Amino acid sequence: MQNEAPGTAKKGLFRIIFSRMGIIFLLLLLQIGVFIGTTIYLTEYMAYIYGAFTILGIIVLIYIINSEGNPAFKMTWMLCVLALPVIGTLFYLYVKTQFGTRYMKHRLAHLRLETDPYMEQDQDIVDAIWASRSANAQLAYYLSNQLGFPTYRNTQVKYFPLGEDKFRAMAAELKKARKFIFLEYFIVEEGHMWNTILEILKDKAREGVEVRFMYDGMCAISMLPYNYPEQIRRYGIKCKMVSPVKPFLSTVQNNRDHRKICVIDGMVGFTGGVNLADEYINEKVRFGHWKDTAVMLKGDAVQSLTMMFLQMWNVDERRAEGYSKYLTEKTPGLRRELGYVIPYGDSPFDDENVGEEVYFHILNHAKKYVHIMTPYLILDNEMITTLTRAAKSGIEVVIIMPHIPDKWYAFAVAKTYYKELIEGGVQIYEYTPGFVHAKIFVSDDDTATVGTINLDYRSLYLHFECGVFIYNNSEVDKIERDFQRTLVKCHKVTLMEVKKRTMLTKIMGQVLRLFAPLM
Repeated sequence: MQNEAPGTAKKGLFRIIFSRMGIIFLLLLLQIGVFIGTTIYLTEYMAYIYGAFTILGIIVLIYIINSEGNPAFKMTWMLCVLALPVIGTLFYLYVKTQFGTRYMKHRLAHLRLETDPYMEQDQDIVDAIWASRSANAQLAYYLSNQLGFPTYRNTQVKYFPLGEDKFRAMAAELKKARKFIFLEYFIVEEGHMWNTILEILKDKAREGVEVRFMYDGMCAISMLPYNYPEQIRRYGIKCKMVSPVKPFLSTVQNNRDHRKICVIDGMVGFTGGVNLADEYINEKVRFGHWKDTAVMLKGDAVQSLTMMFLQMWNVDERRAEGYSKYLTEKTPGLRRELGYVIPYGDSPFDDENVGEEVYFHILNHAKKYVHIMTPYLILDNEMITTLTRAAKSGIEVVIIMPHIPDKWYAFAVAKTYYKELIEGGVQIYEYTPGFVHAKIFVSDDDTATVGTINLDYRSLYLHFECGVFIYNNSEVDKIERDFQRTLVKCHKVTLMEVKKRTMLTKIMGQVLRLFAPLM
């Protein structure tokens, strides 16, 4: 384990300023400056312009109020239009007329149609889950029929309570690959973890294994060179950067690929909160001890992770994908002792808030408890209401948050929700050794979900995400036991502590909360 060296932050800042990303940032600022400057230049015509934009702003406000979508986003846009009638109105119109957004939505819809034949629901499993628990059968129906994510049996689940546990298992499974390896990650940074995995990938590529590696373009800001895909391709590995950050304003760049997926031979799959960087395995200390979680799947359910990866990979591809050669070999019969497993994905372009719906389902159908780990707590009114309603109904609702945050502003906003949640009966704990990056819900000893989806606007509405819903599998008990072990290391936040926050802290949190949908 190594601590971050002194001066690392300064070096990182220096690198950003004088890097390609620094240039991109300056060009973005230039665009904004031109936008504002044009407005100032036309000051002498401001009476006419203001009148025209007042009328246009009223039309835009009427449209926003009557449009579909989350009320919090509507309120943020309304605030922008009312506070800055010219700039706010123009920016809203610019966002809503983005060609890239419409293209992405159309392309993903087409790719789903292509993969639908490989995501068919087994009727025997449907019948079995209806007989077991009708509420979960309804969720299964929604995920399968509305979104194309079937329910599986015949799938072994292994839960990892720490990133280093997942890393060891993933490295071992990668070495066994014989046909293909698919990797899709939000953060990749050079260090012990990634360098170890990369060496395995090189070896496998030399053996003739097909290796595809995909990561989010935000890594190019300060973690990886912009031409890193070219470097990786030299090793015989197919590599691409999702949504590269470019020097022009685009709403598509706000929709990051936050997924963490690893698929090996269609038989083994990994997902969870763990990225490919050393802090996730406590090899590097940034915010105290890093608490993260992941799951490994073996068996039929891996096919959904495979198809999710291929959908994202083919967004910018023109050649047809040969999906059939990546299919999971199905296990005959139904192994009842393994329960039910539903890998699911969430896209900002499918008009369905899948991750939030799964969380709502668990909260609304719990009988005894719902235990949650999340690094961020930036909630809309519907989630606040659901959490407090469950607690007021006698359900034990406990949330574990970090004690040492990675983003001070997100933590400041999170604390603005504490009072309302605690008064509503929700118990909030902070992990005193450091930072919690896990994203888990576990309930009633039989139901859980582990994935990449935080309790914030970005994960629930703006990012590409994924998770695994688990029911009647023995690993649910292990997830709950891990929660209880983690709880022992936490400090319970009291209402008195919340009220004793300084006035400056309260004001900063409340002001930042106005921009919560953007965080």
